[in-house]
Amino acid sequence: MAAGEFGCVKPDAAIERHNNMRENVYKHFRFTPRAAVTSIIGLVAFPLAIYAVTSSTDLRWNWVAKRKDETLKA
Repeated sequence: MAAGEFGCVKPDAAIERHNNMRENVYKHFRFTPRAAVTSIIGLVAFPLAIYAVTSSTDLRWNWVAKRKDETLKA
């Protein structure tokens, strides 16, 4: 923080501790049950849900050369 070097901003100890914790989280990380569930949802369940939605709607709509009064449903 550039302003802290000149003494016009007093550093907050709680903010500094939080910043230090966030910078070093990789050193102390463990897979707890909560972290494992979050990881599984983020790395497996969410991409599978996106794939299921996109594959179910693939080729359902046809936008090529449609006029105003024609339906887009293929």
